[in-house]
Amino acid sequence: MKNADFKIQSFKGGYDYNFTYLVTCEKTNTQFLIDASVPFREILPMVPDEISSVFITHTHGDHISYLDEVLCKYPNVNIFIFRHSVNRISGKNIQGVDDKSQVQVGSLKLEVIHTPGHYDDSLCFHLKNILFTGDTLFVGRTGRTISMRSDTRQLYRSVYEKLLILPGETLIYPGHDYGPKPYCTLKENIAISPLLRAEDEDDFVKRMDEFERNRIAKY
Repeated sequence: MKNADFKIQSFKGGYDYNFTYLVTCEKTNTQFLIDASVPFREILPMVPDEISSVFITHTHGDHISYLDEVLCKYPNVNIFIFRHSVNRISGKNIQGVDDKSQVQVGSLKLEVIHTPGHYDDSLCFHLKNILFTGDTLFVGRTGRTISMRSDTRQLYRSVYEKLLILPGETLIYPGHDYGPKPYCTLKENIAISPLLRAEDEDDFVKRMDEFERNRIAKY
């Protein structure tokens, strides 16, 4: 995707149809990554100068698998991560951020949204009409809540109280290619996902339980 202010290039691979996004500020040519889920050698040909920053959506291993490759090439890169997770990764310039933090990269400003539920340190990054959602929200459904640091009720509050209140035309760019297409608007996502049409928190928990039961039945 490209507009007057920035360009987004998507790279798919890694552990499980993961996405890493390379974002370029068109005014300053500053480039940064959303997650390090894809071998960096596949992205490097699209980097004429250097990577200034890496924004980590959460510290599940598949989303930081290739962070060492980025650091090997650019040891001074800034790494933005949830403030309570700075000790979960290594690097020189690790920057802890929290809900409503704002980060300037080139002429672009990203707003941080802390969205615990899929994982305790899950973050989404809001850039104009783009929302990088990691594993909090996919095309067609939310993330799962099956790990030790997951919580279904927290996920409900994150999704319904922080993400679904954004304009319906906001485009979500998720952490995995799990849906019928790589990205869509929030409005489109609500229309295709029963998990995004729950009546309340208890109904969401019920729908998530049904989703997991159907998933187990399929596999």
